[in-house]
Amino acid sequence: MKKKVQQELKKVLGKDALLEKPKEKKFGHYATPIAFSLAKELRRSPMQIAEEIAKSFEESPIFEKVEPLKGYVNFKLSESFLDEYATWALKNEERFGADEQGEKILLEFVSANPTGPLHIGHARGAVLGDALARLGRHLGNKIQKEYYINDAGNQIYLLGLSIYLAAKEELGKEIQWPEEYYRGDYIKDLAKKAIEVFGSEFFTGEEAIEKLASWGKDQMMELIVHDLEQVGIEFDSFVSEKSLYEKWDEVLEILKEHGAIYEKEGKLWLRSTEYGDEKDRVVVREDGRPTYLAGDIIYHYQKFGRGFDRYINIWGADHHGYIARVKAAIKFLGYDPDRLEVLLAQMVSLLKGGEPYKMSKRAGNFILMSEIVEEIGPDAMRFMFLSKKADTHLEFDIDILKKEDASNPVYYINYAHARVHSVFAKAGKSIEDVVDVPLIGLPQEAKDLLFDALVLPEVIEDAYAKREIQRLTDYLKFLAAQFHSFYNKHKAIGTEYEDRYLKLFLVVALSIRVGLGLLGIEAKKRM
Repeated sequence: MKKKVQQELKKVLGKDALLEKPKEKKFGHYATPIAFSLAKELRRSPMQIAEEIAKSFEESPIFEKVEPLKGYVNFKLSESFLDEYATWALKNEERFGADEQGEKILLEFVSANPTGPLHIGHARGAVLGDALARLGRHLGNKIQKEYYINDAGNQIYLLGLSIYLAAKEELGKEIQWPEEYYRGDYIKDLAKKAIEVFGSEFFTGEEAIEKLASWGKDQMMELIVHDLEQVGIEFDSFVSEKSLYEKWDEVLEILKEHGAIYEKEGKLWLRSTEYGDEKDRVVVREDGRPTYLAGDIIYHYQKFGRGFDRYINIWGADHHGYIARVKAAIKFLGYDPDRLEVLLAQMVSLLKGGEPYKMSKRAGNFILMSEIVEEIGPDAMRFMFLSKKADTHLEFDIDILKKEDASNPVYYINYAHARVHSVFAKAGKSIEDVVDVPLIGLPQEAKDLLFDALVLPEVIEDAYAKREIQRLTDYLKFLAAQFHSFYNKHKAIGTEYEDRYLKLFLVVALSIRVGLGLLGIEAKKRM
């Protein structure tokens, strides 16, 4: 609708005009402040210009009323336009809210170290990335979802060592545990499985640890992929950090050629301060081993070499300091760092009955994503993790998500969708019976509800453009509340408005179904 209004304005005014939503619906559906920007150019008051603009739309079939107000021009859409759009949307569900933006994007997210199961911190970034991809694809972008496997470095060796020591302990050996190792029952489970796979005689020497590190990493990746699939998240590609290091000499040479590297204290440093970093960073240690940053540099060199229009990374909030150094490296490599966008996902605090949720015994020192899915299901988890801006702290009580009342937003929204199906069953009618019924002559509250249901495409575009998926969750909560309120006040079946209200309810259900689908949630027909 908004795009149609903007097209109409451009056709009449000959230029693009900013559209806003009036604070109160009585003023109209949209408003433009264009008269203020034209005032200086035309040397006339905004009020006079607004009056003239309003008159130029008197014959437009898409508006019922166009009025000037204190320099603004307010537009109220016509019933016939809203009905025509509603009918089209009901007959073209897959295209409702869709677009043809056409950007080619590489979206990297989760990328959790394969040294343990996914915890709730990983889960927030996971559902954010998946929902962003769903919205972006709906808007016509080609988005590739990628997982970067951090399978190089000390953390993988430590995984192998932890399994090795746990296996020896399982075999009755007395173990002196080092200060740093991976804890939790999942390590014990891996150790027991390793004994079955490799045999009890296997656990001697450094070679066994190295082999267990690789084997354990593969086991963890299988578990991670499984846990993600349980909440409807799948990846198009996986990239191994370890496999990238064969390109390190090539990448290092490019950095040197571009003056990015200098030697100091036996180390190689990246001049990242030249492009906004707070200090230069080590890329090669004294012993010749590349640092973690080196792996990121190779990965982004490989990424940019694949020719996407844009690159989006979703990282944990603790990686904030990495943004400047990685962008500096991209600049030194000869690419445009502005094509890389980094979104940060803050941690999550869970409550159960008002008390902090207990840490997982299986994981050792954090809350597993899989345990939360078992408690409340994937739909509730996805919705709640998307209900706040990703870079703000999120806290919620999982007991609320088990309630079947308005306090549980997932239940409340699904109940609205199921309610529509229930009304049709009671009326003994099908979608085909009402889809072409004109939505003309409706009471004002019904008109308002129709408009609220039809703004979904604007919400989708806004949520994606601003990378704020909570705009969609907020909209769905709002639409469900508006529907429930209307339903409780107005009888549909057996009244003169029956068919028109049924069609109106269909549009509400459509927006709920499409909106939830873009969050990775299937709307329920029965509750």
